[in-house]
Amino acid sequence: MADAAVTINHETQPVQPDLNAIKTRQQGAWSSGDYAVVGTTLQIVGEELCEALDLHAGQRVLDVAAGNGNVSLAAARRWCDVVATDYVPALLVRARERAEAERLPLTVQTADAEALPFANGSFDVVVSTFGVMFTPDQERAASELLRVCRRGGKIGLANWTPDGYIGQMFKTIGRHMPPPAGIRPPSLWGQREHLDHLFSHGVTSIQARRKHFVFRYRSPEHCLEVFQTFYGPVLKTFAALQPEAQEALRKDLLWLISEFNRSGDDTMVVPSEYLEVVITR
Repeated sequence: MADAAVTINHETQPVQPDLNAIKTRQQGAWSSGDYAVVGTTLQIVGEELCEALDLHAGQRVLDVAAGNGNVSLAAARRWCDVVATDYVPALLVRARERAEAERLPLTVQTADAEALPFANGSFDVVVSTFGVMFTPDQERAASELLRVCRRGGKIGLANWTPDGYIGQMFKTIGRHMPPPAGIRPPSLWGQREHLDHLFSHGVTSIQARRKHFVFRYRSPEHCLEVFQTFYGPVLKTFAALQPEAQEALRKDLLWLISEFNRSGDDTMVVPSEYLEVVITR
């Protein structure tokens, strides 16, 4: 009986994912392709998040998992002192290029969202658009956002929701290339209940609004071509599949687009729901 009890206890233990290995794999995915080709289309999200945060000139702003710098540039346009960080140096090169082209002051620094190299309370505002939500250790990343934000400061986030187009796209990809056992979906950051869990201490308020970003492409096939060529997670998934499996994934993604597409013609006009979040420290 003792041996049986041990066996049952062992089988019910939750799977503990190797978060470091997952992070390394994610870094490789985001380093592939050229996310900036997709990221630059999302600029309006950064602009609207800065307005929701009611940024003031001269505020110290940290952009975490900044990618090609959408919200960084939006904050710099509002005369804030901005530091853009990401663990993919190539993406920060794109952010710097954009800032130079627009003659905007911007500091870029390679940094891991789960171990930010800044002192406690260094920033008035900490932001992330579709970035920090992809960290493997969600609690640690949330803790870091809180740590580097001063008391009375704000944290601004834009996170894809599970039921929106991008949330469903990742779910579709997961059916063809299952994620590591025990890893939680990034789209949890798009649920208010999960944010209440992640930021259960050290905040005075959490405001969250459901909004939509609209993906516009020449056609569904054009969108898929762009994502398959430039968007790291999609590129890597297709590269890991055999030809027949690639075609099955392609059909499923085109079907998903058709379910969301409201263009009424041959083009693609797909709203994707996200959660715009303003947290007061």
